[in-house]
Amino acid sequence: MTQIAISAARSQLGDLVRRAAHSRETIALTDHGHVAALLVSPQVIEDFEDALAVADFQRRKAEGALEPGIPMAEVRRRLGLETR
Repeated sequence: MTQIAISAARSQLGDLVRRAAHSRETIALTDHGHVAALLVSPQVIEDFEDALAVADFQRRKAEGALEPGIPMAEVRRRLGLETR
């Protein structure tokens, strides 16, 4: 993770945002030596949210807390994908 002071980041903001967006590099903006904010690609956040959802599903499955699912035939019928 790259760290850069907020004062230095001002003049480089466009470049820093592009680095975060295109190379998935996390840029830490520091204020008086402490990380104050992160520039992170939206894809990194989406991947993180997906991983959290999978982990939550696995936890609920292990605890036996999953509600019964909908059979595929019913899903297809509800979506109008039923072939006759």
